Amino acid sequence: MSPFSAIIAGTGSHVPERRLTNDDLSKMVDTSDEWITQRTGIKERRIAAVDESSATLGTAAARKAIEAAGIDASDIELIIVATITPEMVFPSTGCFIGAALGIPGVPAFDMSAACSGFIYAMVTGANFIRAGQCKNVLVIGSETLSRIVNYRDRNTCILFGDGSGAVVMQRSTDPKRGLIYSSLHADGNAVDVMKLMPGSRYPITQDLVANDQQYMQIKGREVYKFAVNSFERLIDEAVTKCELTKEQVKFVIPHQVNMRIIESAMERLEMPMSKAFVNIHKYGNTSAASIPLALDEAWRSGEIKSGDVLIFVAFGGGLTWANAVVRV
Repeated sequence: MSPFSAIIAGTGSHVPERRLTNDDLSKMVDTSDEWITQRTGIKERRIAAVDESSATLGTAAARKAIEAAGIDASDIELIIVATITPEMVFPSTGCFIGAALGIPGVPAFDMSAACSGFIYAMVTGANFIRAGQCKNVLVIGSETLSRIVNYRDRNTCILFGDGSGAVVMQRSTDPKRGLIYSSLHADGNAVDVMKLMPGSRYPITQDLVANDQQYMQIKGREVYKFAVNSFERLIDEAVTKCELTKEQVKFVIPHQVNMRIIESAMERLEMPMSKAFVNIHKYGNTSAASIPLALDEAWRSGEIKSGDVLIFVAFGGGLTWANAVVRV
């Protein structure tokens, strides 16, 4: 048993200035504000400018998290970036962010677990701390999904936005605080449910581009069923393993996938929607950025206080799914 716990010492987030509203999308594809709102709960999403990227958004969120933690960038000993829209195939987005923060020599790498990515990265960072290797780990979820969305496909382009969120995980000797439980899962038998094809198996060719296969592809019905069932199961598991009552949970902070999915799962769990922190109406689905973006908003608004118990839950391409229980 490690003598150390890994607490969230500071949070930060950053989104582009440009807003893409439902009315804007109605001028691009056959849709409407009413149709999108009823099916997703999304009203608008943020879109990166030409000079913005996963690294620039992630760097801005990281600076805010570092400041909130009361440390200097030079105190960071490891950078982990969860993203499915990396700056490049290589070098890693983490390397770009480390350079931007002025901390050369600090190890940095990316993790790709789609919408579950932030929880995967947070658990990995916590384990570096528990092993005694690091005191301060910077964990970032950052996405520019607008770069991989097909804006001719009304079923997918309405869902996604760009943004970033970050946390500083810090070593503590207080066993009651920090990451107290997590579970990570994946099933590669369902890779076709959510995917982005270009890679070593499907190199970019004229045929691939002609068929719009350079964009994200999603089977919406399968995603809906998987997400609702996973959400309920992961929350029940977290509450049971940590011997919590649902009343003891301050917030469930879910991956911001779809308002109908979140509402359906909370109803099946017999938990009030007031216990789910949701900001999907403002940002849409930001994949690995969605949980840290929502966490930072809840923290800075004063809705989260020291001692509160939070449950993070996510599900995404892979298929992947994950949960985590944190006492702040």
